Amino acid sequence: MPEADLALLLRTAHAAGEIAHRYWRRAPEAWEKPGGEGPVSVADLAVNAMLRETLLAARPDYGWLSEESPDDPAARGACTRVFLLDPIDGTRAFLAGSPDYAHSLAVVERGEVIAAVVHLPEIGLTYSATATGPALLNGAAITPATTLRAADAVVLAPSSVQRSEHWRGGAAPGFRVAFRASLAWRLCLVAEGKFDAALSLRPAWEWDIAAGALIAARAGALLSDRHGAAVRFNQPVPQSSGLLVAPPGLHADLLGALSTQAANDGRAP
Repeated sequence: MPEADLALLLRTAHAAGEIAHRYWRRAPEAWEKPGGEGPVSVADLAVNAMLRETLLAARPDYGWLSEESPDDPAARGACTRVFLLDPIDGTRAFLAGSPDYAHSLAVVERGEVIAAVVHLPEIGLTYSATATGPALLNGAAITPATTLRAADAVVLAPSSVQRSEHWRGGAAPGFRVAFRASLAWRLCLVAEGKFDAALSLRPAWEWDIAAGALIAARAGALLSDRHGAAVRFNQPVPQSSGLLVAPPGLHADLLGALSTQAANDGRAP
């Protein structure tokens, strides 16, 4: 079943890319969501509508959790499997004409991701995995970097994660910071070893991380919340308490350096 779900996700992710590309760099109508939740555009909604129609037609007994759909926790909680997705991850980048936006699609079964695709149509990158297979980039297996020490790492995160209050002893452990707009892509970049780790200190929405979480895990990285706890999906409130993704040794080094006090860096994840 995960393999059949993965094939469905791959086909649908590429169809999503074709829709998004028709709006990209064409100034689509956009507006801010209530509550400071960021922008949404007619492109996000068009992709979401196609995904919902296509995926639920193919799997009518699956639940649905999307950033761009009204949530029904009771309905999706009653389903064994759930589609969990972000139609366009990195909407601000998309609206700015940057190519580093992604379509993040996953199938979750009893809290665990069993099939996942992260597709970047403008860059020509498609990451994928099932719960029993390897992590793939355009069909080839990928593995994370071998960096062990936080001081030697390049971490995908907003620069605010280096603020002293987030770290034991009042200082970050010397890692360098880089940034990519799509959180799903950040997890995949760790999976393929282009960067050493990804870190978010604010709550992370499940639709941003579900697909990338499986891809990173199947590549050999370790994923937890910012406190080291395992992340489960399709929760009634679909957020994790931050996010840390890295190869096991580096994950332990970064986790040990983080302050145990809960923190929110106040910026994009």
